[in-house]
Amino acid sequence: MEVAEVNGVQLEYEVSGFGEPVLLVSPVLADGFLPLLAEPALADRYQLIRYHKRGWSGSTHTHEPVSVEDHAADAAALLIYLGVQRAHVAGHSSGAAVAAQLALDHSEAVSTLTMLELSLFAVPSGATFLEQAGPAFEAYSRRDHEGALALFLSLVSGLEWGACQAELERRVPGATNQAVKDADTFFGVELPALAAWCLGPEQAAAIHQPVLSVLGSDTRPLWVEVARFLRASLPRVEECTIPGVGHLLHIQRPEPVAGAMADFLGRHPIAGD
Repeated sequence: MEVAEVNGVQLEYEVSGFGEPVLLVSPVLADGFLPLLAEPALADRYQLIRYHKRGWSGSTHTHEPVSVEDHAADAAALLIYLGVQRAHVAGHSSGAAVAAQLALDHSEAVSTLTMLELSLFAVPSGATFLEQAGPAFEAYSRRDHEGALALFLSLVSGLEWGACQAELERRVPGATNQAVKDADTFFGVELPALAAWCLGPEQAAAIHQPVLSVLGSDTRPLWVEVARFLRASLPRVEECTIPGVGHLLHIQRPEPVAGAMADFLGRHPIAGD
Protein backbone atom coordinates (compact mmCIF):
# COMPACT_ATOMS: atom_id res chain seq x y z
CA MET A 1 0.00 0.00 0.00
CA GLU A 2 1.04 3.63 -0.50
CA VAL A 3 1.17 6.23 2.26
CA ALA A 4 -0.54 9.63 2.41
CA GLU A 5 0.45 12.29 4.94
CA VAL A 6 -2.70 14.13 6.00
CA ASN A 7 -3.82 15.91 9.18
CA GLY A 8 -0.45 15.19 10.80
CA VAL A 9 -0.74 11.41 10.38
CA GLN A 10 0.17 8.80 7.80
CA LEU A 11 -2.63 6.74 6.24
CA GLU A 12 -2.01 3.62 4.20
CA TYR A 13 -4.11 3.51 1.06
CA GLU A 14 -4.56 1.69 -2.22
CA VAL A 15 -6.28 2.79 -5.42
CA SER A 16 -7.38 0.30 -8.05
CA GLY A 17 -9.44 0.45 -11.23
CA PHE A 18 -10.83 3.29 -13.28
CA GLY A 19 -14.06 5.26 -13.35
CA GLU A 20 -15.93 7.23 -10.74
CA PRO A 21 -14.12 7.05 -7.37
CA VAL A 22 -15.55 4.99 -4.51
CA LEU A 23 -14.03 5.44 -1.04
CA LEU A 24 -14.34 2.34 1.16
CA VAL A 25 -14.27 2.76 4.96
CA SER A 26 -13.68 -0.40 7.03
CA PRO A 27 -14.36 -1.10 10.74
CA VAL A 28 -12.73 -3.82 12.91
CA LEU A 29 -11.20 -5.66 9.94
CA ALA A 30 -8.73 -3.26 8.36
CA ASP A 31 -8.90 -5.06 5.00
CA GLY A 32 -12.54 -6.13 5.23
CA PHE A 33 -13.43 -4.65 1.84
CA LEU A 34 -10.91 -6.78 -0.07
CA PRO A 35 -13.58 -9.28 -1.24
CA LEU A 36 -15.47 -6.48 -3.00
CA LEU A 37 -12.34 -5.42 -4.87
CA ALA A 38 -12.40 -8.78 -6.65
CA GLU A 39 -15.99 -8.41 -7.82
CA PRO A 40 -16.26 -7.33 -11.50
CA ALA A 41 -19.51 -5.41 -10.88
CA LEU A 42 -17.42 -2.84 -8.98
CA ALA A 43 -13.82 -3.51 -10.01
CA ASP A 44 -14.49 -3.21 -13.74
CA ARG A 45 -16.48 0.03 -13.51
CA TYR A 46 -15.14 2.12 -10.63
CA GLN A 47 -11.95 3.47 -9.12
CA LEU A 48 -11.90 1.81 -5.71
CA ILE A 49 -10.05 3.55 -2.87
CA ARG A 50 -9.46 1.62 0.33
CA TYR A 51 -7.38 2.81 3.25
CA HIS A 52 -6.45 2.02 6.83
CA LYS A 53 -7.88 4.53 9.29
CA ARG A 54 -5.50 6.03 11.82
CA GLY A 55 -4.70 3.42 14.44
CA TRP A 56 -5.19 0.49 12.06
CA SER A 57 -2.50 -1.73 10.56
CA GLY A 58 0.42 0.44 9.36
CA SER A 59 -1.34 3.81 9.58
CA THR A 60 -0.26 6.17 12.37
CA HIS A 61 -1.26 5.15 15.89
CA THR A 62 -1.88 8.24 18.04
CA HIS A 63 -2.11 8.40 21.83
CA GLU A 64 -5.03 10.79 22.08
CA PRO A 65 -8.65 9.65 21.57
CA VAL A 66 -9.82 9.53 17.96
CA SER A 67 -13.47 10.39 17.36
CA VAL A 68 -15.75 9.50 14.49
CA GLU A 69 -15.45 13.15 13.46
CA ASP A 70 -11.64 12.83 13.42
CA HIS A 71 -11.87 9.82 11.13
CA ALA A 72 -14.24 11.73 8.83
CA ALA A 73 -11.78 14.62 8.67
CA ASP A 74 -8.99 12.17 7.78
CA ALA A 75 -11.13 10.66 5.01
CA ALA A 76 -11.86 14.12 3.58
CA ALA A 77 -8.17 15.00 3.68
CA LEU A 78 -7.27 11.73 1.94
CA LEU A 79 -9.65 12.53 -0.91
CA ILE A 80 -8.05 15.97 -1.27
CA TYR A 81 -4.60 14.36 -1.21
CA LEU A 82 -5.68 12.06 -4.05
CA GLY A 83 -7.15 14.95 -6.03
CA VAL A 84 -10.69 13.58 -5.74
CA GLN A 85 -13.26 16.37 -5.52
CA ARG A 86 -16.33 14.16 -5.14
CA ALA A 87 -16.65 10.46 -4.47
CA HIS A 88 -19.15 7.76 -3.74
CA VAL A 89 -18.52 6.69 -0.13
CA ALA A 90 -19.25 3.26 1.32
CA GLY A 91 -18.73 2.12 4.90
CA HIS A 92 -19.42 -0.98 6.94
CA SER A 93 -20.46 -0.98 10.62
CA SER A 94 -18.36 1.67 12.43
CA GLY A 95 -16.92 2.53 9.03
CA ALA A 96 -20.45 3.45 7.97
CA ALA A 97 -20.56 5.87 10.91
CA VAL A 98 -17.42 7.55 9.54
CA ALA A 99 -19.02 7.66 6.09
CA ALA A 100 -22.19 9.26 7.47
CA GLN A 101 -20.17 11.85 9.40
CA LEU A 102 -18.17 12.59 6.26
CA ALA A 103 -21.44 13.28 4.42
CA LEU A 104 -22.45 15.69 7.20
CA ASP A 105 -19.13 17.49 7.68
CA HIS A 106 -17.92 17.50 4.07
CA SER A 107 -21.08 17.14 2.04
CA GLU A 108 -19.42 18.66 -1.02
CA ALA A 109 -17.07 15.67 -1.20
CA VAL A 110 -19.75 12.96 -0.99
CA SER A 111 -21.87 12.12 -4.02
CA THR A 112 -23.64 9.04 -2.65
CA LEU A 113 -23.51 7.11 0.60
CA THR A 114 -23.66 3.32 0.95
CA MET A 115 -24.04 2.02 4.51
CA LEU A 116 -23.52 -1.68 5.10
CA GLU A 117 -25.19 -2.24 8.48
CA LEU A 118 -24.37 1.07 10.14
CA SER A 119 -23.47 0.62 13.82
CA LEU A 120 -25.38 3.13 15.94
CA PHE A 121 -25.59 2.38 19.66
CA ALA A 122 -28.00 5.24 20.37
CA VAL A 123 -30.99 3.14 19.26
CA PRO A 124 -32.76 1.21 22.07
CA SER A 125 -31.25 -2.18 21.16
CA GLY A 126 -27.76 -0.69 21.33
CA ALA A 127 -27.61 -1.12 25.10
CA THR A 128 -28.65 -4.77 24.78
CA PHE A 129 -25.95 -5.40 22.18
CA LEU A 130 -23.25 -3.83 24.37
CA GLU A 131 -24.41 -5.97 27.27
CA GLN A 132 -24.16 -9.08 25.09
CA ALA A 133 -20.63 -8.01 24.14
CA GLY A 134 -19.65 -7.91 27.83
CA PRO A 135 -17.63 -11.16 27.77
CA ALA A 136 -15.53 -9.78 24.89
CA PHE A 137 -14.86 -6.58 26.84
CA GLU A 138 -13.90 -8.62 29.90
CA ALA A 139 -11.48 -10.72 27.84
CA TYR A 140 -9.91 -7.53 26.46
CA SER A 141 -9.52 -6.12 29.99
CA ARG A 142 -7.51 -9.27 30.81
CA ARG A 143 -5.31 -8.50 27.78
CA ASP A 144 -6.66 -11.59 26.03
CA HIS A 145 -6.83 -9.91 22.64
CA GLU A 146 -7.33 -13.10 20.67
CA GLY A 147 -10.16 -14.27 22.91
CA ALA A 148 -11.79 -10.84 22.89
CA LEU A 149 -11.82 -10.70 19.08
CA ALA A 150 -13.15 -14.24 18.84
CA LEU A 151 -16.02 -13.46 21.21
CA PHE A 152 -16.85 -10.16 19.54
CA LEU A 153 -16.73 -11.40 15.95
CA SER A 154 -18.79 -14.46 16.87
CA LEU A 155 -21.40 -12.17 18.39
CA VAL A 156 -21.64 -9.79 15.46
CA SER A 157 -21.50 -12.47 12.78
CA GLY A 158 -23.88 -14.92 14.45
CA LEU A 159 -21.37 -17.69 13.65
CA GLU A 160 -19.49 -20.05 15.94
CA TRP A 161 -15.90 -18.79 16.10
CA GLY A 162 -14.38 -21.66 14.15
CA ALA A 163 -16.76 -21.13 11.24
CA CYS A 164 -16.37 -17.35 11.44
CA GLN A 165 -12.57 -17.53 11.43
CA ALA A 166 -12.55 -20.00 8.54
CA GLU A 167 -14.78 -17.70 6.47
CA LEU A 168 -12.64 -14.66 7.25
CA GLU A 169 -9.42 -16.45 6.34
CA ARG A 170 -10.95 -17.78 3.14
CA ARG A 171 -12.02 -14.33 1.99
CA VAL A 172 -9.36 -12.12 3.62
CA PRO A 173 -6.25 -14.18 4.45
CA GLY A 174 -4.50 -12.86 7.55
CA ALA A 175 -7.53 -10.83 8.65
CA THR A 176 -7.86 -12.37 12.10
CA ASN A 177 -4.15 -11.99 12.95
CA GLN A 178 -4.26 -8.35 11.90
CA ALA A 179 -7.45 -7.80 13.92
CA VAL A 180 -5.70 -9.16 17.01
CA LYS A 181 -2.82 -6.72 16.41
CA ASP A 182 -5.38 -3.90 16.06
CA ALA A 183 -7.33 -4.92 19.19
CA ASP A 184 -6.13 -1.95 21.26
CA THR A 185 -7.39 0.41 18.57
CA PHE A 186 -10.71 -1.39 18.22
CA PHE A 187 -11.58 -1.92 21.89
CA GLY A 188 -9.69 1.04 23.36
CA VAL A 189 -10.40 3.73 20.76
CA GLU A 190 -12.94 2.75 18.10
CA LEU A 191 -15.74 1.33 20.25
CA PRO A 192 -15.63 4.16 22.84
CA ALA A 193 -15.74 6.70 20.01
CA LEU A 194 -18.65 4.89 18.39
CA ALA A 195 -20.51 4.73 21.71
CA ALA A 196 -20.10 8.51 22.06
CA TRP A 197 -21.26 9.17 18.49
CA CYS A 198 -24.87 9.99 17.78
CA LEU A 199 -26.83 10.27 14.57
CA GLY A 200 -30.23 11.62 15.55
CA PRO A 201 -33.22 12.29 13.31
CA GLU A 202 -32.16 15.90 12.70
CA GLN A 203 -28.63 14.92 11.67
CA ALA A 204 -29.92 12.09 9.48
CA ALA A 205 -32.35 14.46 7.79
CA ALA A 206 -29.40 16.68 6.86
CA ILE A 207 -27.82 13.92 4.75
CA HIS A 208 -29.15 14.98 1.36
CA GLN A 209 -27.20 12.54 -0.79
CA PRO A 210 -28.79 9.35 -2.14
CA VAL A 211 -28.22 6.59 0.42
CA LEU A 212 -28.18 2.82 0.02
CA SER A 213 -28.81 0.92 3.26
CA VAL A 214 -27.71 -2.71 2.98
CA LEU A 215 -28.75 -5.34 5.54
CA GLY A 216 -28.12 -9.05 5.98
CA SER A 217 -31.30 -11.09 6.37
CA ASP A 218 -29.89 -12.99 9.37
CA THR A 219 -28.36 -10.06 11.23
CA ARG A 220 -28.71 -9.01 14.87
CA PRO A 221 -31.67 -6.91 16.13
CA LEU A 222 -29.33 -3.90 16.54
CA TRP A 223 -28.81 -3.53 12.80
CA VAL A 224 -32.44 -4.28 11.99
CA GLU A 225 -33.43 -1.40 14.26
CA VAL A 226 -30.78 0.90 12.78
CA ALA A 227 -32.07 0.12 9.28
CA ARG A 228 -35.58 1.00 10.44
CA PHE A 229 -34.28 4.30 11.83
CA LEU A 230 -32.54 5.13 8.56
CA ARG A 231 -35.68 4.31 6.62
CA ALA A 232 -37.67 6.75 8.73
CA SER A 233 -35.06 9.52 8.96
CA LEU A 234 -33.10 9.81 5.72
CA PRO A 235 -34.61 11.96 2.95
CA ARG A 236 -33.33 9.78 0.08
CA VAL A 237 -32.79 6.18 1.12
CA GLU A 238 -32.98 2.93 -0.78
CA GLU A 239 -32.74 -0.48 0.86
CA CYS A 240 -31.34 -3.85 -0.07
CA THR A 241 -31.36 -7.09 1.92
CA ILE A 242 -28.77 -9.78 1.24
CA PRO A 243 -30.27 -13.22 2.02
CA GLY A 244 -28.55 -15.81 4.19
CA VAL A 245 -25.95 -13.59 5.88
CA GLY A 246 -25.46 -11.48 8.96
CA HIS A 247 -23.23 -8.53 9.83
CA LEU A 248 -20.27 -9.76 7.76
CA LEU A 249 -22.47 -9.63 4.67
CA HIS A 250 -19.92 -8.29 2.17
CA ILE A 251 -17.37 -10.87 3.29
CA GLN A 252 -19.75 -13.82 3.29
CA ARG A 253 -21.50 -12.90 0.02
CA PRO A 254 -19.50 -10.23 -1.80
CA GLU A 255 -21.08 -10.84 -5.22
CA PRO A 256 -24.66 -9.74 -4.41
CA VAL A 257 -23.38 -6.87 -2.25
CA ALA A 258 -21.18 -5.63 -5.10
CA GLY A 259 -24.08 -6.03 -7.52
CA ALA A 260 -26.43 -4.02 -5.33
CA MET A 261 -23.84 -1.29 -4.89
CA ALA A 262 -23.06 -1.14 -8.62
CA ASP A 263 -26.75 -0.91 -9.49
CA PHE A 264 -27.22 1.91 -6.96
CA LEU A 265 -24.13 3.83 -8.07
CA GLY A 266 -25.06 3.42 -11.71
CA ARG A 267 -28.40 5.10 -11.07
CA HIS A 268 -26.77 7.96 -9.16
CA PRO A 269 -23.67 9.04 -11.12
CA ILE A 270 -21.46 11.81 -9.85
CA ALA A 271 -22.78 15.13 -11.17
CA GLY A 272 -20.83 16.37 -14.17
CA ASP A 273 -19.42 12.95 -15.05
